[in-house]
Amino acid sequence: MKRFVFLFLTLALFSIVAVAQDREPNTKATPVPAPVKKKAPIFRPTKDQITQVQTKLKGASLYSGESTGKLDKASRDSIKNWQGSNGLKKTGTLNRATLEKMGIALTDTQKAIPVDPNSFAAAEDEKKPEKTAKTTTTKSTAAKSTDGPRRPAPFRADADQIKAAQKVLRDGKMLTGGDDGKLDDTTRDGLGKYQEANGLKVTKTLNAVTLEKMAIALTDKQKEQVAAQAAYDAAKKN
Repeated sequence: MKRFVFLFLTLALFSIVAVAQDREPNTKATPVPAPVKKKAPIFRPTKDQITQVQTKLKGASLYSGESTGKLDKASRDSIKNWQGSNGLKKTGTLNRATLEKMGIALTDTQKAIPVDPNSFAAAEDEKKPEKTAKTTTTKSTAAKSTDGPRRPAPFRADADQIKAAQKVLRDGKMLTGGDDGKLDDTTRDGLGKYQEANGLKVTKTLNAVTLEKMAIALTDKQKEQVAAQAAYDAAKKN
């Protein structure tokens, strides 16, 4: 009888402990997955853009190879030389700033990628820490080199202005192409003829001076760019 009572009590005790464990709340926290960081889009030139760049570099006597649309070592070295002469950081890559400075049209995908501020030579200089001056003379010299005027953004004509310019060129029998609003080689050749005929510097680009000569209105942003460029040029002379 005693054995039966002992066995019954033992079973009852195990049952109580098991029920208590089942009712115990789960204190373990569910792991939260780490947020996935989106990679910034990478700017990549198209084969047609590379071909246009190689052709322009050949015209500027900076490249002697063929316009293959492939960025080989000779092409990159030529691009570096061109960038160094046009206020850009010498990367040897065709970034957005370089293509825009060359006047080569961007694709819609490329337009969605902002210009990297480090593409400009001025931005590279600003990264360099200012050295502690030992004398008053060196201190003022350092201030001039780091506190100088910042190069303004390059001037760019929009699609509507390009179309209007193409119409002016067609009316003057300097262009036989369409009015697609793109600065292709045919349009650039027409701009060169127009600039030469009107006593302007032949750049084959649709700059502010050419737009004003064609009586094509500038946007407010473009007017600010022109004023900033004038101030920059004046400061550089001083």
